[in-house]
Amino acid sequence: MFEYQQPDAAGHFGVYGGSFVSETLTHAINELKAAYAHYQHDPDFIAEFKSELAHFVGRPSPVYHAARMSREMGGAQIFLKREDLNHTGAHKINNTIGQAMLAKRMGKPRIIAETGAGQHGVATATICARYGLECVVYMGAEDVKRQSPNVYRMKLLGATVVPVDSGSRTLKDALNEAMRDWVANVDNTYYIIGTVAGPHPYPMMVRDFQSVIGEECLTQMPEMFKSLKMVASSGDMQPDAVVACVGGGSNAMGIFYPYIHHSHTRLIGVEAAGEGLDTHKHSASLQLGSPGVLHGNRTYILQDDNGQITETHSISAGLDYPGVGPEHAFLKDIGRAEYVGITDKEALEAFHYLCRTEGIIPALESSHAVAYAMQLAKTMRPDQSILVNMSGRGDKDIGTVADLSNADFFCRPSCQGQAVKGGEHIIQVHK
Repeated sequence: MFEYQQPDAAGHFGVYGGSFVSETLTHAINELKAAYAHYQHDPDFIAEFKSELAHFVGRPSPVYHAARMSREMGGAQIFLKREDLNHTGAHKINNTIGQAMLAKRMGKPRIIAETGAGQHGVATATICARYGLECVVYMGAEDVKRQSPNVYRMKLLGATVVPVDSGSRTLKDALNEAMRDWVANVDNTYYIIGTVAGPHPYPMMVRDFQSVIGEECLTQMPEMFKSLKMVASSGDMQPDAVVACVGGGSNAMGIFYPYIHHSHTRLIGVEAAGEGLDTHKHSASLQLGSPGVLHGNRTYILQDDNGQITETHSISAGLDYPGVGPEHAFLKDIGRAEYVGITDKEALEAFHYLCRTEGIIPALESSHAVAYAMQLAKTMRPDQSILVNMSGRGDKDIGTVADLSNADFFCRPSCQGQAVKGGEHIIQVHK
């Protein structure tokens, strides 16, 4: 049995984590720590959270055997944890419900959030609409442009979306602006951070709310093996590998955490290698970054020799972040989890493949995990298994995919001369 008890009382995962915040936020952080310490064990809070997950989110999300893909890869059996089927289309809603429940109990009527791909913003706007809370979402201007459907969804739900034009105009800069807002409005505002980063207790708290993903899998995987009459290679009927994409890392930590004690199960996080790990256009903090402080915690970050944050790149807005949650940094250092990279091209190919092979349109973030699982499966035996966290659905990415994909992708075999016209996504058929 693998012994694991993290974080410590001060929010440290080994040398990572902690709380590096301005004096203005110290009281707010201490208030949040006290509230979470109380409510995480409160029977009424726990009962309400479980009820919301069941009746509003639609949990448990199913585990699906990707049979055709498994056959075509010719190796391990591939299973998908279908977080894309949750209400709002991703795993993010698990965390926003828990934090919004805390905000209500703490008497905070105004909610702020940051978002990259827009899924956390949509989830936050959704739960604010349900609970009658004011909602302001900060989003990098570049992400506003490439994730316009989610921007409109947030506005439909009553949220104010604030485009951020500073820096790289992506997730890092949105988080910067949200922090500034929190400092200025600390008395009436609750900041719902969307990932397992930020000052303590956020990394622990978001992990705890998201760990419902892995907890469900511990029950579902033995059932899947039995229904398929599979003899699992592991003695406890659990997968040989769990694979999830990693930006900040909440979906990965949500499925990893309950599996940490299952030492035979490999935990594999997939970072955005962008245009290649040998270029400057990637978001691989764990593989190519170094320890530093960003957004209130110590973790691996992408920085230059002077400690300045370097710009990142990914086809997926949700992975376009120059840091990672501190628990991932700790798991990497102790060797319990391993982290790999998948390029934009590989993720896009996996996106198309899953659409055509299993009838599932994945988020580009999730496509990184699918791409690596496809590669890994070929190196394994048919009696072995891989569990992939399908963190979100790809509706939000259709515009990006249309812009980047060859026009031939949109053609049926009988259709000749079909083309896609730029960002307008106009399909023309030449008779």
